[in-house]
Amino acid sequence: MKSSNFPSVRVDPGLRDAAEKVLDSEESLSSFVEHSIRYQVQRRNLQRAFIARGLASADQARQSGEYYSADEVLAEIDQVIGAQRHR
Repeated sequence: MKSSNFPSVRVDPGLRDAAEKVLDSEESLSSFVEHSIRYQVQRRNLQRAFIARGLASADQARQSGEYYSADEVLAEIDQVIGAQRHR
């Protein structure tokens, strides 16, 4: 598959300077931008999946009538964390 380009983006010179200052020694500004775009795409996909799971869970709770309080959920999380610490 052929590669393609993102459109040019005009930014404030201060932002470009700030980005250049945080580059790793062998990193180019282009690779930094590509990495940032990949990260945001992944983050947004994870966010959408998280919301979809939450909505599905809410639907399931409404259908079953089975709900859990925040205290119950937090207590279960504490148990899981405690079990992991003892391993």
